[in-house]
Amino acid sequence: MFAGNIAPPRVARLLGITRKSAYEWHALWRSGGTNALASKGAAGTGCKLTATQLDRLQALLDQGAAAHGWADQCWTAARIALLIANKFHIRYTARGVAYLLKRIGWSFQVPAHRAIRRDEERVASWVKRVWPVIKAAGRSGAPGSSSPTSPAKA
Repeated sequence: MFAGNIAPPRVARLLGITRKSAYEWHALWRSGGTNALASKGAAGTGCKLTATQLDRLQALLDQGAAAHGWADQCWTAARIALLIANKFHIRYTARGVAYLLKRIGWSFQVPAHRAIRRDEERVASWVKRVWPVIKAAGRSGAPGSSSPTSPAKA
């Protein structure tokens, strides 16, 4: 685009980027050509754990959360980050753990939360009696128009 004499503000609009980024890219292009605009790769540092450590982490996770001091069998990203810090002395953020888990084939499963004292019979009764009363009536199905002189308003 810059070689075609398209101004940086227009490049920003066309690509959906900020004007500042477009001007920075333009300056790079002027000084080094298209090679200067080539991606330098991902900003992340990659996996901090070795292949052996990943295998050991997998084994630790397979033991379950209760085996590592948590009362339930729920692994959370924060708990796994703590486990990694304790066992391997490597710090991960919860988001970093999420990426790591995806890389080793684990998926997130969000448990369904229900109130402890939930009474299914009362809920079903409420849905039958109260919900229809407070539910919005919706459109009538008759043709309508936004024009004040429309015959549909009659």
